[in-house]
Amino acid sequence: MGHLTFRIGDHIISHDDPRLETLLASVHGTKQRPLCLCRDPGVEMYVARINGRHVIKRMPNTGADHAPTCDAYEPSAELSGLGPLIGSAIQENIQDGVTTLRFDFALSKGRGRPTGTSSPRRESDSVRTNGNKLTLRGSLHYLWEQAGFHRWSPAMAGKRSWHVIHKFLLQAAEDKAVKGVPLADVLYVPEPFSRERMEDIAQRRMARLSQISMGESHAQRLLLLIGEVKEIARSRCGHKLVVKHLPDFPITMDDGLHNRLRKRFAGEFALWDAVDNAHLVVIGTFGVGPTGVASLDAAALMVVNENWLPFEHLYEQALIDRLTQSGRSFLKGLRYSLSDDQPLASVVLLDTQPLPIALYIVQPEAGEDYDAALDSLIAESRLEAWVWRAGGEAMPEIPPAD
Repeated sequence: MGHLTFRIGDHIISHDDPRLETLLASVHGTKQRPLCLCRDPGVEMYVARINGRHVIKRMPNTGADHAPTCDAYEPSAELSGLGPLIGSAIQENIQDGVTTLRFDFALSKGRGRPTGTSSPRRESDSVRTNGNKLTLRGSLHYLWEQAGFHRWSPAMAGKRSWHVIHKFLLQAAEDKAVKGVPLADVLYVPEPFSRERMEDIAQRRMARLSQISMGESHAQRLLLLIGEVKEIARSRCGHKLVVKHLPDFPITMDDGLHNRLRKRFAGEFALWDAVDNAHLVVIGTFGVGPTGVASLDAAALMVVNENWLPFEHLYEQALIDRLTQSGRSFLKGLRYSLSDDQPLASVVLLDTQPLPIALYIVQPEAGEDYDAALDSLIAESRLEAWVWRAGGEAMPEIPPAD
């Protein structure tokens, strides 16, 4: 977190003050709570120890208690797909600072079963609401949000690249665990590729992947990949996924998985094809066989714009473009495991007073059930609502910044 000021005991200290680590260490493990001073008299935080360093973290379910201008602010989780997952699929322990995640996809497979034939319940087949576990797409949305890539302000323009994506995704995984295993141990985010460092990068990759190579156990471990798609192409025996920053390491997939991926994420492929500056982000599980060949086991896709902000359709892209071009600050709502026919706030403006404003887009094909669900969501929210019925009307005037 940045741009924060805290009260720790009798001390008032900024997030970038070199004395902060010492102060955090002095209260770690005690009942004393640092206060974020974005509001008076302060919002309680807690201290966690991660990889040998002390960090200050937001208390669970308090994002909306912070000032909208504070980096710790988050709107109510019910405005996105995050709400149903808190406390079940996502369990945060303030005692040790570790967040436990429950996945609905496998991170291992039986030794006798070929990679790519894992389960009929894969993310590539469907996305469904499941408050007990995270789908692949939900996991990608969660890590994207934890890394801060759903957040935008004018100061961020031109500052996001794969180097930044790689760094902050790995940081987001540091305090997460799955089935008692650190998420960082199973997450693979390719480092930025450089032709001059190609051999060194390949050696580091081989060392990383050796952890999941086929051993003598009855189950093979799978890694969780997040990368940018360069292409999905025909191969001699099926198809292959080529990830940017992994140009010399294609990942194979069988025809069945490829066909399901194309069908389930037809909209994402269409957007990626239509929007010149869009990136296609893949999350998937893959294993490495005895020959060293990597095979994709399950996958999901997400389209992001040139600023790495996710968008679901061209109406949302138009809204995000208008906001960024106007110098606005906002949060992008993420769907997680919600089905496409369930409403969520597309964007939450952070630069309006006295409260943020939630922006909703109703697509042309939405029916009466969608309208009723949207009315209920708006009625339960603390935030003022702006609604654009896309296709039937021009984009309404966006509430001005204060």
